[in-house]
Amino acid sequence: MTTNVANRPAARAGSARRGSPRAGSRDSEPRLKRTLYLLGGGGAALVFLVPLAFALARSLQSNAVIVERPTLDTFFDWSTENFSALLDQGQLARPILNSLLVSLATAALTALLATLAGYGFARFAFRGRGGLFSVLVLTMMVPFQAILTPLYLQMNTMGLTDSLLGLVLFYSTVNLPFGVFVMRNAFASVPQELEDSGYMDGAGTLRMLVSVLRPLVTPGAATVALYAFLVSWTEFLGALTFLTDQDLYTLPVTLANLQQGTYGQVDFGLLAAGAVIAMVPCVVLYVALQRFYVAGLASGAVKG
Repeated sequence: MTTNVANRPAARAGSARRGSPRAGSRDSEPRLKRTLYLLGGGGAALVFLVPLAFALARSLQSNAVIVERPTLDTFFDWSTENFSALLDQGQLARPILNSLLVSLATAALTALLATLAGYGFARFAFRGRGGLFSVLVLTMMVPFQAILTPLYLQMNTMGLTDSLLGLVLFYSTVNLPFGVFVMRNAFASVPQELEDSGYMDGAGTLRMLVSVLRPLVTPGAATVALYAFLVSWTEFLGALTFLTDQDLYTLPVTLANLQQGTYGQVDFGLLAAGAVIAMVPCVVLYVALQRFYVAGLASGAVKG
């Protein structure tokens, strides 16, 4: 008996030594996963960052350098002449203001309407709710370019062409299906017991939505607002179709009209500089709301 008891620690030590290769292999698996994650993430980042860096480099080159065959001697001939020309001519001040007004109003209106509609679809039981929501989601598959002609006729009849308000209503309508989808899933992810407790404390529907549920669905609302802002900020065809007054042109339409020289020759240096200026609000807004955007999309993906 004494011999067996004395030999047990030695046996355990031997088994631990025999099991050490397995422990080393288990430690190597997380290291391999991290390496693959870094390689994949770095490759994906390069796919998105290289075009942005190339556009920034082009914006610092003259039009003569851009239209010529690229060489190492001329590629790094950078200057801020394009940005100075845009600022001196004052061609972008009014379009940037128009785009900001339209994009911010679209983001606010879309987030508000999508929040109310999403709350209704998630919490109120009414006849035809599932079918109506399915039809709403199906409209996401129809590009607005396919119905642009009837949209123009309808807006012209309502007197909403050549109007920034009409453009805001148009963009809000286009972005609403995605917004309602995200907000409905955001409200569906909130436990029903939380609302039951609020109702027992005497909260009404509006008070429940504003005070209790609003902090919990803020990532979804931020996702909808950011998506609507980016779409309306970069959209070109709708603004070109519904606006004919040059004082109401948005930034994408004005960038397409940047011309200089005879026969409508396009100055690609000015165009690249304008495109870089147009990127700035998108990048700043996305970086500021990135955590809300990711959380909102994750909520929408899980609660389908």
